[in-house]
Amino acid sequence: MYLMRLFLKSFFLFFLVSCESEIPAQENQMNQQKENVAVKLEKPIVVGAEQLDSIQLFLQSKKVGVVGNQTSRVGETHLVDTLLSSGINVVKVYSPEHGFRGKADAGEHVASDKDAKTGLPIVSLYGSNKKPSANQLSGVEVLLFDLQDVGARFYTYISTLHYIMEAAAENGIEVLVLDRPNPNGHYVDGPIRKKGYESFVGMHPIPIVHGMTVGEIAQMINGEKWLKNGVQCKLKVISCLNYDRHMPYSLPVAPSPNLRSDEAIQLYPGLCLFEGTSLSVGRGTDRPFEVYGHPDLKGKPGFDYNFTPVSSFGSKNPKHKDQVCYGENLHDYVRNSKVNKLEIQWLIKAYNALGSEDFFITKNRWFDILAGTDQLRKDIISGKSEAEIRAGWKAGLDVFKTMRKEYLIYGGGNLK
Repeated sequence: MYLMRLFLKSFFLFFLVSCESEIPAQENQMNQQKENVAVKLEKPIVVGAEQLDSIQLFLQSKKVGVVGNQTSRVGETHLVDTLLSSGINVVKVYSPEHGFRGKADAGEHVASDKDAKTGLPIVSLYGSNKKPSANQLSGVEVLLFDLQDVGARFYTYISTLHYIMEAAAENGIEVLVLDRPNPNGHYVDGPIRKKGYESFVGMHPIPIVHGMTVGEIAQMINGEKWLKNGVQCKLKVISCLNYDRHMPYSLPVAPSPNLRSDEAIQLYPGLCLFEGTSLSVGRGTDRPFEVYGHPDLKGKPGFDYNFTPVSSFGSKNPKHKDQVCYGENLHDYVRNSKVNKLEIQWLIKAYNALGSEDFFITKNRWFDILAGTDQLRKDIISGKSEAEIRAGWKAGLDVFKTMRKEYLIYGGGNLK
């Protein structure tokens, strides 16, 4: 009996010691896992333009045309300057809307000229010359595309991408896309552009917020054979490293003159629809695409904020110039909650407050062209709720999300 009690005591003591020794080991393992996650999260995003070894390997001994603007940077240095200093034979530059240095107003004519710093010829791809001609591509073997997009269908850089790919396919030229994060890449939402509403602000049958990077869109354009006559270009994408589409991403350079803040970029997909109405989105103020308003909203409940658009950089002739507009300042809305859907609540609210027949700009179907359909305008006029309007998008979004999965580089195929 004594021996039995001694055995039980010894076993119990051994058990306690063993458990105590395992607890620190488990804690250390969990701490190590947390440290590994932290290290992973701390790795900086490396955009395509920063992967110079891969770029040089692809461009070596080739004559290169660069499609770029002020966002085409490697650190603090413009991509063109970086390529030239690395011995890459850049022979021509192609500039999109807003110009090579990004100083032109939205829709303003951008002339072709020469880059003052490098002397390289600049071919404007906006206005009447959206697609480079065979003559303008003469002497070019590779077209390098590096533009920072913001993830909205009507932001015209992906339209420029389309025409670049189409011209390249028709002229036997390779296309190299240097990918960058999409600051609105964490969700997919909005009406699909319907047939009959094609334009430079809606070239593809995709929703307003597509949740894809430029590299992913390029693969979709090629794969779905959306180029003229179904042609496909020889395409290579240098993707971002350490990037996930759910990561917050603050753009180091404003992608266009009126998208000057992270807040404006998040609000842009929803507020840009106001461009097809009689309301101002703050062009000509220090908060473009963070506010909206109209002179006739004065005194109406919920529209206490006021601003006065004036002629200024990025907006020489803003809507309601020199008139006091009343509306809302949405800056704090974004700071307090991340935008994760196409915000149409303000559009509905403003329409219900004004109730005027000229609320929507119907000349040249401008609102409908931006929306990619006439249904959104009709739904708002008929008094449908936001939930009812969204329900009408679901079938199209489901089809798009299924198609989209094939072209994703960074996961996120199950985005809501």
